[in-house]
Amino acid sequence: MLSHRVLKIAAASVVALSVPAVAEPVASDGLGPSVFTAPGAFPTSAFKHYYNSPTATSAQPQPVISDPVSHEIYPFELTNPAKLPKNNTRDPHILPPKASPGQLFESAFAQVLSIASNPTFGTNNCARCQAALQVGKFLALAAPEEGPAFAVRVCEHFNFNKDCATQFGIFQLGSVVTQVIANADVGGLDGQMLCSHFLSGLCPAPMVTPLNLTNWFAKPKPDPLPAARKPSGKRMKVLHISDMHIDPRYANGAEANCTSGLCCRENNFNAQSLNETVFPAPRFGAYLCDSPISLAISALQAIPVLAGTERTGFDFTLYTGDLVSHDSENQLSREYILYTETLMYDLFKRMLGTGPVYAALGNHDSYNQAQDAPHSLGGQLAEQFSWNYDHVASLWEHEGWLPHSAVETARAHYAAYMVRRQDGLRVITLNTDLWYSANYFNYINMTNPDVSGMLRFLTDELQAAEDAGDAVWIMGHVLSGWDGTNPLQNPTNLFYQIVDRFSPHVIKAIFFGHTHEDQVMIYYANNATVINAQTAGAVGWIGPSVTPLTNLNSGFRVYEVDSATFDIVDAHTWKSDVNAFAQLDEEARPTHGPTFEYEYSTRDAYGAAVAGWGRDDPLNATWWHRVTEAMEADPSLVTTFNTFQGKSSVRSPACTGDCVAAKICYIRSGSVPIAKQNCIPGFGSVQ
Repeated sequence: MLSHRVLKIAAASVVALSVPAVAEPVASDGLGPSVFTAPGAFPTSAFKHYYNSPTATSAQPQPVISDPVSHEIYPFELTNPAKLPKNNTRDPHILPPKASPGQLFESAFAQVLSIASNPTFGTNNCARCQAALQVGKFLALAAPEEGPAFAVRVCEHFNFNKDCATQFGIFQLGSVVTQVIANADVGGLDGQMLCSHFLSGLCPAPMVTPLNLTNWFAKPKPDPLPAARKPSGKRMKVLHISDMHIDPRYANGAEANCTSGLCCRENNFNAQSLNETVFPAPRFGAYLCDSPISLAISALQAIPVLAGTERTGFDFTLYTGDLVSHDSENQLSREYILYTETLMYDLFKRMLGTGPVYAALGNHDSYNQAQDAPHSLGGQLAEQFSWNYDHVASLWEHEGWLPHSAVETARAHYAAYMVRRQDGLRVITLNTDLWYSANYFNYINMTNPDVSGMLRFLTDELQAAEDAGDAVWIMGHVLSGWDGTNPLQNPTNLFYQIVDRFSPHVIKAIFFGHTHEDQVMIYYANNATVINAQTAGAVGWIGPSVTPLTNLNSGFRVYEVDSATFDIVDAHTWKSDVNAFAQLDEEARPTHGPTFEYEYSTRDAYGAAVAGWGRDDPLNATWWHRVTEAMEADPSLVTTFNTFQGKSSVRSPACTGDCVAAKICYIRSGSVPIAKQNCIPGFGSVQ
């Protein structure tokens, strides 16, 4: 019902109708007048009712409108010029229906195909790849349960892998890839690196991200450096073994010359001879196979005898990772990892004698293989690999190798820890999966070189050692440099600066494994802007593997170490000729196992080329740089190095031509950026 005010206004409007309009005379052509002048007063009869006075000239008339269909009278608030609406909260705003996970999957795949064929991208496959990753990221966030199947379907469509379902299914790496795509900046550096490393090089490898070291170090490097410790003249024996890769599924007599995958397995064959074994797997191993338990036991039997430690034991042992065999992803499990860890650490304890074993995790010592997630992911994702850290830390404590404080550190720091020995040496271990290029989790927030906090942990431990006047050995698995093909550039760049800051007065040696080969790296001051004997600061020793895989002999090393300075004074390497293993099975009643024989002394092999170096002087970074200078003058030393790199394997290729300069350059490259900037690629391995 209309208000009294509205009715009053309606009655007053009758007066306004008496005001005449003004029109010109009708034109002769029968049309109306040529001009019409409307009356000044609003014709109030146009509407029956008004919300205001229609004759007032201070505001526009506001008629009362009644809808004949809905019988609704529209309120004054709808058109009140003094109160404009901010949002229409009454009417429905129609959205498409929520898609099911399956619909999202199909739509995402269709979008990827559309991006792949869109001519707008032209030849820019990098932009095309990152655009497709954006689609994958949306699916990973909106319907994560569809992520693994999506990865498999995209992989199969574009033929990224010969067995996509085995590689990226939910029971393999599919869940890992889904996590990473959901958390990565796929439109930025993370996406570029994913497309570069995992997707057929669709993006060029980005340049290293400039470091900002402001406030990274608590204190500047001492200048001058503290006085060097005086050698004691007493030598410790330290064993370095690496990459055992024991294969409990090794099958004697299976194909040892298979076409692909890990040989000496019942399920792998030679494609050219499916019905007949070309080379039956010898009992003690072969060049395309991991270590059978017979080889592992033989090596552990030989080590104390050859090192002369049967009665004394080693002062300590370094194990630089990779206990587990090279199984394909679909054959691995947590239980298989735990079994191998339990088996091998027990064997080390019982067969190597007294002296603790300090171990680092390798990329194969995890499930999924090579994967370790940073704690920064938060929630349950941050703890998804704690089952492994807890297990190895408990085993190390059970064997009596670590104090409880180091065990707790290992549980909290990806199985990395620091232990301070009674002799004053600190051993710091790292989980180098956290800079390994095959770890998908490392492709989250790649502009940060230390997402995991591992290098922060290392820096703080080194600072504590410097403050206490202690020496440090660092050990990990994946090497930081050499030819630059294994780790990522940003974290190894930061690691290099850390090594520079604390060398040579704190860091006395660094140890890695992973390549299965006998190699060495030198770290220089100021990011190797000047490479000479004066700027050489630290050495990274890459230990030979026990496993023969691939095309290598089996080996191990013992260091002679000054007990006061903790400098390495000599390194002795032994090897076993895998090429001779098949002959051991030819005896009707086999009585002999593998022969491990002395291969070389590092000092004797290269020392004659370094003038002025005494028998008790350390094999430090300065010495190794002078060895590389001697290699430049005498390439036969590179030939020697190349032979030892494969543990004198008959299958190692010769190093000639560009290989000579490349090897010297790799020795001088302790980080990925330095290797990529300075060295000829393609000669890093003898496999």
